[in-house]
Amino acid sequence: MAKLHIIHGVHAPGFILFFISLQYPLLLLTLSSAYTTPTKHFINCGSSKSMNYTNRVFVGDRSSDSISFTKQSTSTQSSEQLSSVSAIYDTARIFRSPSSRYVLDGIDKGTHIVRLHFFPFASTRNLSKAVFNVSIKGLTLLSNFQMPSSPDSPVVEEFLLSINSTKFVLYFSPQGSSFAFINALEVFLVPDGFIPDSAPNVGISGNSSRNYGGIPSQVSRTVYRVNVGEVEVTRVQDNLWRSWDTDDKYIYVPNAAQTHASFGRRLTYRYDLDIYLAPEPVYLTAKQMSLNFTNATWGFKVSAKAHHLVRVHFCDIISESPNTLQFNLYVYGNFAQYIDPYSNFGFVSPEPFHYDFVVQPGSSGLVNISIGLLSASMYQQAYLNGLEIMEFIGSWESDFVPLEGDNQDKHVGLIIGLVSGSIALCIFVSAVIFVCKHKKPKRTEISAWSPLPAFGGGSSHGELTEQTAHGSAVPNFHLGLKIPLAEIHFATNNFDGKLLIGKGGFGNVYRGTFRDGTKVAVKRSELGSGQGFFEFQTEITILSKIRHRHLVSLIGYCSERSEMILVYEFMEKGTLRDRLYNSDFPYLTWKQRLEVCIGAARGLNYLHKGAAGGIIHRDIKSTNILLDKNYIAKVADFGLSKSGPLDQSQTHVSTGVKGTFGYLDPEYFKTQQLTEKSDVYSFGVVLLEVLCARPAIDPLLPREQANLADWGIACIQNGILEQIVDPRIAGQITLSSLRKYGEVAEKCLQEEDEERPSMGDVLWDLEYALQLQQTAVKREMYDDSATDGSSLLTVPNVRLPSFSTFSVEEEGLGKEGVDSSEMSISGVFSQMKIEEAR
Repeated sequence: MAKLHIIHGVHAPGFILFFISLQYPLLLLTLSSAYTTPTKHFINCGSSKSMNYTNRVFVGDRSSDSISFTKQSTSTQSSEQLSSVSAIYDTARIFRSPSSRYVLDGIDKGTHIVRLHFFPFASTRNLSKAVFNVSIKGLTLLSNFQMPSSPDSPVVEEFLLSINSTKFVLYFSPQGSSFAFINALEVFLVPDGFIPDSAPNVGISGNSSRNYGGIPSQVSRTVYRVNVGEVEVTRVQDNLWRSWDTDDKYIYVPNAAQTHASFGRRLTYRYDLDIYLAPEPVYLTAKQMSLNFTNATWGFKVSAKAHHLVRVHFCDIISESPNTLQFNLYVYGNFAQYIDPYSNFGFVSPEPFHYDFVVQPGSSGLVNISIGLLSASMYQQAYLNGLEIMEFIGSWESDFVPLEGDNQDKHVGLIIGLVSGSIALCIFVSAVIFVCKHKKPKRTEISAWSPLPAFGGGSSHGELTEQTAHGSAVPNFHLGLKIPLAEIHFATNNFDGKLLIGKGGFGNVYRGTFRDGTKVAVKRSELGSGQGFFEFQTEITILSKIRHRHLVSLIGYCSERSEMILVYEFMEKGTLRDRLYNSDFPYLTWKQRLEVCIGAARGLNYLHKGAAGGIIHRDIKSTNILLDKNYIAKVADFGLSKSGPLDQSQTHVSTGVKGTFGYLDPEYFKTQQLTEKSDVYSFGVVLLEVLCARPAIDPLLPREQANLADWGIACIQNGILEQIVDPRIAGQITLSSLRKYGEVAEKCLQEEDEERPSMGDVLWDLEYALQLQQTAVKREMYDDSATDGSSLLTVPNVRLPSFSTFSVEEEGLGKEGVDSSEMSISGVFSQMKIEEAR
């Protein structure tokens, strides 16, 4: 709580603050203690000189006693001085060691802004080639960060986090054989109360009944900071040296609001903190509703999987007199906050104020903020001054500071001794347990899976005994997911053949219903086959630790009586493949197909970047993309997946080639080096399959058309992609959307993985293709003029032959495949000589 606050120039003693806490609890959250503008830590990296920048002195990292960095690092200097950027971007510190770090001493405890500056200037080193991670202990701030090849201006990444020790350590980890660099670094304290303890929790469907708490423990990354009013605010104008973008590119209907400025007006700040929340230019400019409009909306693209702190700034520079203006603030058009500056806050003159919300964007990946009138009266008005959006990237406790330098060396022997002793003790205990366990008569099993179900109580059934290919024991894990075999029998009516809905390499899939009415899909391995144990274990391991809207959820598993059974959420619309080829089902429209691809891309992007350590699916195909009752796409079948993290010096996993012919990454096939880009290639094949509604491999077609990837790329490069579009949707696709979609597929199908985009980039491009489609179609609906380059396609009604993509199991062709005598394998695709493909 603040010791003293100034209200209109009068000192406010404790009883006034107590009264305010009763009447205006929201404002109490913004009270702050005395705060002095910091003078450290501002660092000019790679230099021994101090530089002035934005009215601050950035100290050279080679000349300060409170700054240390990895000894193996080097510095580099620009070969030319650019007038367009500050001199702090003339030097950089370069790191090559995986454990490189900066250590700042003398840190004040509290919430800090951490700001990283990057600019790849011209020098003897090509800084734009750097690929690296930036992290704090236990949390990655930037992953696989890379600068554009020729940026017009520096890139500045900003984070808010709480530091509870006097030292702050920032790690730089080069990826593969690359390196890391940084030009300038800022770490400084912000005022108390700058971040609220909690805020209303808002989702797409509305607000939650409970607030989102523990916000100060979250590490947040600034993704948007916008001055609503067409005026760009520079770092010099902000008390915390932040830059504010203009709102022009974020407002959906530009004519819905007009700029209003009142630069000659004098602002009154009720609390000391307020002058740091946003600078005067933000509060002295605004967008106000235009006549004949009842609302205005701003949209921001964000990470779909993260929570975001949204701060909305207001200051009434619009109305001519107090108490004449009230309106609504909307989040996603559902949650509404009534805005009445004078009634809510007791103002008697225009004063800045703000609201905070924690927003869950869901699968939309968007945050929509609107202002709206209370009525259609011409005397009603609404306005908005500024917006900030900060992404929560994880919680972090900074009490622990790793040992460094000499101290680290002194304790190496102790650490090794402790670790060695712990390992020896674990080995001894494990050996005792193993011997005792195997003293039981007539037991020859290598391992046992104890059937303790989540439903409560034990099981009298026998244990699953399974020996791995390497003879190693299988751990007894994920007991909370175990389901008794009796429950499985009840759900599937003893595996009634009438409930059979699919068959794959692992076994049969049945539709089931549990006692509580929950519908499930039950995948059962073929009894006695001895196959699929690795896949069974991998699927449980991976799906038990990840959850995502676009990944099929694992409900549980059963391992009794030598059974291997996996239970998933039931996907009512089946596989994407069925919806493309099966004439018994209504065909998917182009918009539905785009949405399915976007959903699958989101799931894959989460696997690659969102899951701990990264996961490579390794078997992306149309049969492993499932659709729920609302046609929401979910990626399935993780039996062949590989999980990380990779070693810092590695960019791939060396492994035997597995996957499905026609979808396999050619580089993975040739080198047996698996990367995330292998999934990208497979997804590119799926994109063509969705567009053309034909299999990845069709031996009944002419040789040049048998492989969909090869044929599709040839058509794209020859400018005839529209000729292979599924005739059922050809009249629905706009040329602009098709071009963008074809461009995405072509990039995914590049021969070399380095030339392929990440799944995040693929997702962005697909969303843009959908936007092009929707924009063009809307224009068609309301525009009577002649069509232009976005007109709908017209394609001859050509029926493409359909053929089931065949999968090769480890011991030969699957039951759904074709006999090898029906086609020349080498004549269609060289990948078909793989022995371990499935």
